[in-house]
Order: sequence, then structure tokens, then C-alpha cells
Amino acid sequence: MSSKSIKIALLDMYNGEPNQGMRCIIAIINRFTPVVSFEIFDVRGKCELPKIDKFDIYISSGGPGNPLLGDGDWDMKYYDFIDSLNKWNTENQIKKHVLFICHSFQMACKHFGLAEITKRNDTSFGVMTIHKTKEGLLDPLFEGLADPFYAIDSRDYQVVQPKLSVFAKKGAKILSLEKIRDHVQYERAIMAVRFTNYFVGTQFHPEADPISFIMHLRNKESKEKIRNMKGKRKFRNMLEDLVDDDKIYRTNETLIPNFLRIAINDLMKTKKILSN
Repeated sequence: MSSKSIKIALLDMYNGEPNQGMRCIIAIINRFTPVVSFEIFDVRGKCELPKIDKFDIYISSGGPGNPLLGDGDWDMKYYDFIDSLNKWNTENQIKKHVLFICHSFQMACKHFGLAEITKRNDTSFGVMTIHKTKEGLLDPLFEGLADPFYAIDSRDYQVVQPKLSVFAKKGAKILSLEKIRDHVQYERAIMAVRFTNYFVGTQFHPEADPISFIMHLRNKESKEKIRNMKGKRKFRNMLEDLVDDDKIYRTNETLIPNFLRIAINDLMKTKKILSN
């Protein structure tokens, strides 16, 4: 196969806002530059979507706002696009691989009718403990991550009340759940789903790296906002978690690289078979 023969489409869901998330995703993709190239599409800001036959792998980012609301244009086109990718995979030997992150994950769960999307009682923000389910322990996406593992979480909404009959019908699997909170009665939110063999999503931010997060905290306004939200003790604990090599560093170095390796290996194997 020729150099950079695998093309990645990055679906930017930040609605034109400056973001570290996309920068982090690009930094991870650049580890694979001998084989891949990428292009960014501003979905919410400019209603841009790629041509399906031009790209092999899709990463749909997080973003601000209510995942249940759109403007009736970009959101409808985005859902149609997801359906088109799914249809492609049922009709073609060379599959399209998709990773949905945070806002995109919530939208995908809604679109596939797998669960309810509700507003949280309060904002979840910072380094969070995430527990694998039985299915998650076996999923290659999480290979190399401990149970539990740690990731950056940033959300006002949550995916809850899974419709297990729909999961079973579609062959979808819950891969992870949020931390166990014995002191409250709230239902544990779903943190990752395997929608199909080729579609997977996470509620948390697997792209986040400690350096970007710490840079965010250098902004005095952001620092005070987070400290007021979490309290001084939890804020200090979060800073310690950020510099722990087995927490955010490990997730950043493991999950999206796993997704890309799985996708690239599948694509190269299938293309090789078809070329023989």
C-alpha cells in the first residue's frame, strides 16, 4: 500500500469554539503519519461533512451544549451521515470505522435509540474513575488499560436508562460505566458503547493529555471556576491525578491508538485480500 493511503475524517463538533480536544486528537493521529492522512470538517459551525467514499476512518469530537438540540440542518445531516456510514458497512467489504467522543457519543446513543439523554444534577468535570463492564473487559478498545482506569470527563448531560432490548436487537454493548457513588442515589451513567463491530464511542475524553489540561488551569478564571466547582481538596487531588503516569497519560497513550490500530489493521488486511 502507498504511503498515507488511509484517510481519516475529523468531524469537529465544537461549533467554532477554540478547543484543546481537536489539537489532542491530531497529536495522536500524527503518531501514525507514515500510514494515514487527515482532514477536518466543521460539522456544527459550517455544516461540513465528508464524502463517504473518500475516507476510511472517522473520529467525531466532543463539543459544548445540549446534545438533544440542533438547528434542524447540521444535526439532521449528521444523523443521515451516520446512517449512510452504517449502510455502507452492511453493503461493502471494506468497512468504515467510527469513534464518537462525548457530545458525539451522546448524539449517537440518542440516534440509535439505545438510552435516555438527561441533564446531570451538576457538571461532571475533571479526572474520573471509569469501570469496565464484562463486555468492556474483552473489548480490544480497552486493551492495556486497568480496571478501573482514569480519563478526563467534562459534561452537563449523561447517557442513562439503557434500553437493553434495543441493545440486544442491534448487537450493541455497554463497555464501561462511571464511578460507583455509594453516597448518592443517582443511576451510574454509561461511559462507553460498542454500537457495532466498527462503531464505538466514549462519554469521556480519551484524547485529553495532562499538559493541555494543566495549560487550561493556568487561566485564572478557569482555575477559580473549577476550584469553586470541586472544592479545594478535590481540586488538589485532581492535580495529583493529572501527573500520575498510570492515569490520564495511560488513557491518552492507549485508547485512541488502540482504535486506530484496530481500524488500520482491518483496512490493510481487507484491501490486501481484495487486491489479490
